[in-house]
Amino acid sequence: MANQSFTKSALKKATIGIVIGAILVVAAQQTHFPPVFQAMFFIYAILGAVVFILLDAPPMKRLEGGKAVVALLVFYVLLSGLYVAGASLLPQFDPADEADKIVKVLKIRKSRSEQGKADELIARAKALDERAKAITAQLSSLGAGAQVEVASTSGGGAPASGDIIAKGKEQWELQECYNCHKLFGSGGKKRGPVLDNIGSLMTPEALREKILDPKSWMAEGFDKQYKKGKMPDKYRDLMFEEEIAALVAFLATLKDTSVETPKPIKMN
Repeated sequence: MANQSFTKSALKKATIGIVIGAILVVAAQQTHFPPVFQAMFFIYAILGAVVFILLDAPPMKRLEGGKAVVALLVFYVLLSGLYVAGASLLPQFDPADEADKIVKVLKIRKSRSEQGKADELIARAKALDERAKAITAQLSSLGAGAQVEVASTSGGGAPASGDIIAKGKEQWELQECYNCHKLFGSGGKKRGPVLDNIGSLMTPEALREKILDPKSWMAEGFDKQYKKGKMPDKYRDLMFEEEIAALVAFLATLKDTSVETPKPIKMN
């Protein structure tokens, strides 16, 4: 009889825990918490239900001596195993990834510093010296009257289109645009629109204007986010011109018409 009563109580409390967990998940979704937090809220609700279920559990048979020690060790191992296994299912923070992002962000800043400029000039001088030696050797082998076509070594040419798009995708990651926008089926907290087809809806000039002046364009259906200024206006100060150009080039290639991207509306 006692076992039946405990079973009914356990089922009732488990059901309450699941309902509370579901309510917490829905509330977390409405307030745009990341999926990992939604999962954690649900797990906390279930753990709370388990604690209340155990409070009504019938008392265990008394253990003494070596049996008590073994039982304690088994309980500790099982609890630790469940904790580690559960934690391993959640996204892990990798300091190495964050450090790599910082290095990439600071790389171009270093090149703009005085020391960076000096290092760049030294490297370019060495490259020119090597090129001059190669030209001299080529002239010697061809004769004094021969003409040699010399490739530019200034490094000032525009990067290949594939390179600039790759750099733009890198900027998407470094600037953490995925925190607000969904792309390729991942990221986003509903603060900003899905961008898989934005290249079909906005010109590169319009994309650049939106990045530098978030109030210049608004996504259809995002009136509330627009009024609250969810998109920060820091990028004009945070990013260099070539970084903005690369990000714009990348966004301009996003033309997946199978994904519904909200229509951009010109505001000013």
